[in-house]
Amino acid sequence: MEKQNLLEVRDLHVSFKTYNGEVQAVRGVSFDVKKGETVAIVGESGCGKSVTSQTIMRLIPQPPGWIKSGEILFDGQDLTKLSEKQMEAVRGKEIAMIFQDPMTSLNPTMTVGKQIMEGLIKHQNLGKDQARERALEMLRLVGIPSPERRINQYPHQFSGGMRQRAMIAIALACAPKLLIADEPTTALDVTIQAQILDLMNDLKEKLETSTILITHDLGVVAETADRVVVMYAGKVIETGTVDEIFYRPRHPYTWGLMGSMPRLDLSREKELTPILGTPPDLLSPPKGCPFAGRCKYAMKICKQQMPETTSLQESGSHQVACWLEHPMAPAVEPPVEMVGGGSK
Repeated sequence: MEKQNLLEVRDLHVSFKTYNGEVQAVRGVSFDVKKGETVAIVGESGCGKSVTSQTIMRLIPQPPGWIKSGEILFDGQDLTKLSEKQMEAVRGKEIAMIFQDPMTSLNPTMTVGKQIMEGLIKHQNLGKDQARERALEMLRLVGIPSPERRINQYPHQFSGGMRQRAMIAIALACAPKLLIADEPTTALDVTIQAQILDLMNDLKEKLETSTILITHDLGVVAETADRVVVMYAGKVIETGTVDEIFYRPRHPYTWGLMGSMPRLDLSREKELTPILGTPPDLLSPPKGCPFAGRCKYAMKICKQQMPETTSLQESGSHQVACWLEHPMAPAVEPPVEMVGGGSK
């Protein structure tokens, strides 16, 4: 039996007003998140990943940002239509977020325990004693040692890995239906990173929380995600399961991402393949495919018109927006070294 969609983002457009004009940060993004599923959103810096996630939480500053059009359906309710007061009841309780840098996200003037208790008192209507017990339970759940002592400490007394665990404890305290993790392991060393990823996988199974994982680290994606959304220049250019994206990618930009990822199964002499060029200026985005200027397979039509999204399977799980999928386009296969495990 197929799981129901918890979140449906439909044709979302988000822009920012600047002195130079309108920056079109998100341009027609659509994707779903099913109940209990982890969806990774990947792409270069500036592709619109974080803006999309912050828009779901309605955290983009307005002005200069504004939602031009589109729907964000969460449990059937359009979040774009809610007032700020109504959104306050959703944030923390229904949807929670782990931010990129825990040191700047945690309040340095409050103990970690009080920061966990704050949401519990507000959203769960718990008394202080009950909230404290629940906070201790959350600290144990995320693997922080000596929680009875740590609950009274401040963020600066925690290591980087423990601060990230504390952020996860705050986010999960009210048992949200959807967790958005924005680069949750960026500032951590590889040992702590592995522990955080294991923790997120364990909590997903225990609490059945749906997760949106924002990252540029494809190793993290392979470890945690069920499905992948590839973004470029504010658009979704390919979506699929982890296996489809890693072993059967169809968009040249996705090939480039794979080619720039370190691989242990290739010889030492084999250098990483960078994606040459720079992303387009979103003050005046191209009318055609945004990747056309950097794509060695680009055809004339690529620069003139944005391709439609093509479903590569009857299930519709693997979709790509690329003119190479057109019946009249030349047959092009991805370079073997750019695909996660070779052709499978």
